[in-house]
Amino acid sequence: MTARIGVVTFPGSLDDRDSRRAIRLAGAEPVALWHKDKDLHQVDAVVLCGGFSYGDYLRAGAIARFSPVMDTVIEQAKAGLPVLGICNGFQILTEAHLLPGGMLGNDHLHFICRDQKLRVENADTAWTGDYTAGQEISIPLKNMDGRYVADRRTLDELEAEGRVAFRYVTDGEAAEGYGNPNGSLDDIAGITNAAGNVVGLMPHPEHAVEPLIGTGRTDGLPFFTSILKKLVSA
Repeated sequence: MTARIGVVTFPGSLDDRDSRRAIRLAGAEPVALWHKDKDLHQVDAVVLCGGFSYGDYLRAGAIARFSPVMDTVIEQAKAGLPVLGICNGFQILTEAHLLPGGMLGNDHLHFICRDQKLRVENADTAWTGDYTAGQEISIPLKNMDGRYVADRRTLDELEAEGRVAFRYVTDGEAAEGYGNPNGSLDDIAGITNAAGNVVGLMPHPEHAVEPLIGTGRTDGLPFFTSILKKLVSA
C-alpha cells in the first residue's frame, strides 16, 4: 500500500505544488489538504509548505496556526504523526508550539534567496534517516523572517538533546552559500521535537529534488525518501 503524505495549502502558500511533486518523485502519494478542513483524510504524514500564509500578518505563521486543519495536525503530531515544516511551515510549527523558539526578521532586514550550505546534525528523525550525521548538503533558501531565536535555556536543551537537525555551514565563502544567512542563533537552520517525528527548517528541500531545476542537485530528496522508508518500515 502506497504511503500517503498530505500537503497543507493556506492562503498565501507558494510551494504546495513543489512539495507534492517532491513527494511523488520519492515514491509516495501526495494528498492536497485545505486549511479550512479538519479532516487529514487518513494521511500517514503531513508537510506544512513554504510561502506567506495569510500574508505573514501579525507574525509569520501566527494566523495559520489557528486554521482548522492545525487543530488536527497538532493533536496527531503529539500522538506521533510525522510532520515536516518548511520555511513558513517551520514558522507555523513554532507558533503552534510543536517546536520551541520562534522566528524573527532576518538580521540584515532583507529578503534572501540563494543556495545554502547546511550540515546535517541529526540523521535519526523521521525526515532525515537517509542522511548521515555531519553530511553537508546544498538546499535553496528564500525568506524574510528566517532568524531562529530562543532563550538560552531552550538552546542549551536543544544542543544537549541532539535536537538541532540542521545548521548553517559557516566555515566558507558567503558568496558560495556558506555563512549564517539571517542571524539565527547558534547557526540553527532546523530543529526537531524530542520524539523526532516533527521537524522544521528554513531552507527548501522540495526545490532540490531534480538535477535540472533548483540547485541542479538532489540534496533535498532524502527528506521525502526518509519519511517514505520510515512509514513503510513502521
